[in-house]
Amino acid sequence: MTVFVALLRAVNVGGTGTLSMADLKALCEGIGFTDVSTYIQSGNVLFRAGEDETTVRTRLEQALAEKMGKSPGVILRSREALERAAESSPFPHAKPNYLLVTFLPDAAPKDALDKLVAPGGEEVHIAGREIYVHYPDGSGRSKLKLPALKAGTSRNLNTVRKLAEMARELEEN
Repeated sequence: MTVFVALLRAVNVGGTGTLSMADLKALCEGIGFTDVSTYIQSGNVLFRAGEDETTVRTRLEQALAEKMGKSPGVILRSREALERAAESSPFPHAKPNYLLVTFLPDAAPKDALDKLVAPGGEEVHIAGREIYVHYPDGSGRSKLKLPALKAGTSRNLNTVRKLAEMARELEEN
């Protein structure tokens, strides 16, 4: 059984896509995933499943669509992928809570940075299916514009590290 980390898009952000983590855990258990746990209220769930990534994502998206009226979108990553994302941070000087990693379903388009507008001195780096953004003044007031971010879901570096740690613990048990 493979350990997956599912990152849901736009769940419990700004009052949209409300889903309690208890309901998310129950939903995952209801579709046959095992050893399910959640982390913070922003749509992070870890579990074991016996199918491949595409099948797992499809099953979870369908279950979420039934529960919520539409699926918020699901990005799956392995422990290894989360550890790589955390360790490969191109901005070692950034405070972990000021560095967001956006996880994309597919590799970012080659021209993704062409439409970048970063008036607050934000720094951006693309690495395959991840986009790193350092917000020197925090993301809350940022006027950053980067259309490629819309396809994914973002977590700060502290959260990425914690999810990787939780996935490692689950694999070891």
